Amino acid sequence: MAERDEPLLTRLRAMEQAIAEIGTTLDETHTCRELAVFLVRRLGGSVAVDLAAEQGAPTRRVATASLSEEPARPGDRHGDRPGTAPRSESTAPAPGSAPAAAPTHTLTAALAVGDDEKPLGTVTATRIDGPAFTAHEAATVHHTARLAARHIGHARRLAATEDTALHLQRALVAEPGRPHPNLEIAGGYLPAGARTLVGGDWFETVRLHFGRTLLVVGDVMGHGLDAAVDMNAYRTVLREVAATDLPPHRVLRHLDSVVAQDDARRPATCLLVRVDPARGAATFASAGHLPPAVFGADGSAELVDLPVGPPLGTGVGGYEPTTRPLTPAETLLLFTDGLVERRGEDIDVSLARLATLRLPPDPGPHQVVEEVLRRLDAHRAEDDVAVLAARVRARHTS
Repeated sequence: MAERDEPLLTRLRAMEQAIAEIGTTLDETHTCRELAVFLVRRLGGSVAVDLAAEQGAPTRRVATASLSEEPARPGDRHGDRPGTAPRSESTAPAPGSAPAAAPTHTLTAALAVGDDEKPLGTVTATRIDGPAFTAHEAATVHHTARLAARHIGHARRLAATEDTALHLQRALVAEPGRPHPNLEIAGGYLPAGARTLVGGDWFETVRLHFGRTLLVVGDVMGHGLDAAVDMNAYRTVLREVAATDLPPHRVLRHLDSVVAQDDARRPATCLLVRVDPARGAATFASAGHLPPAVFGADGSAELVDLPVGPPLGTGVGGYEPTTRPLTPAETLLLFTDGLVERRGEDIDVSLARLATLRLPPDPGPHQVVEEVLRRLDAHRAEDDVAVLAARVRARHTS
């Protein structure tokens, strides 16, 4: 191999190494840090990366690295790097002469995939008191800057997609129909991790005659866009059936029959609660769903004991109603299984964890939702979480 080919081979090896070390995560700040560290280990000196929040916006410094900060790797010893020379020992200036200024060399590259693309930022390599950057070193800086820009672009497009999908999901599950003014409600939805964009969990309220409100929480089996589509179909049919003012168990029966005729729909669990503030009562009906909880004035929780029929979509039917008192001092909580279930744990143990919660006295719907999500660590749940809390407004008599 000709000696003149050695710098080119070294440059190719550096590019292969850059592919392995830059862009290992979908975090753009971490990618910039990886870029700075990689270049310092290859070139020495110091490296700074400035990044704009979006194309055309002002940049800010997000990552820096210098030779003194980065541990050496085999083959990356400063002074042995191709294109650089070992630093010479400094000598004292001659008497009466001014000290020579150390030469500073700077190389800047745009964080852009192509020359015609607006840059996301810049990467700047600086070398003080050393040789100028060689053409091969400059090519390495420009190559790694493009590599980092591509990863940052991918991360931003994915983040934008996730944000859009999450807003869409929350619009589907977190904007229920209007309940009667005599009922105070609060809801919440959390997706299952950063990569699951949409799912099949939802909650709903349907305004009925005579001051009553139907509360709904459901969970389509599976995850992803297909589950979200089926969830919206269940929700649409449920609204139509509930408008007939049938009791909750008959609403489930009719919904089960309609969905069972469509083989393309996934099964779903569903819990209905018809709240009648005038009578101070709530009527429950469950299609394979976990029981709700009622929080009393002292903050203690109680699971509602009710019969559980098969999930919707099976065509089996067999749903039964249960009615119990519901006073203005109590807050009802409906939820999907992601709130309580934990991998490898029996569901009775999971429900017991909820039942043993003790909230501050007189918890209203908003406080119940916030406290339960926080105390059960629902933000790190392995499944989607949808919760709906409701409380009858107390009548003020003069």
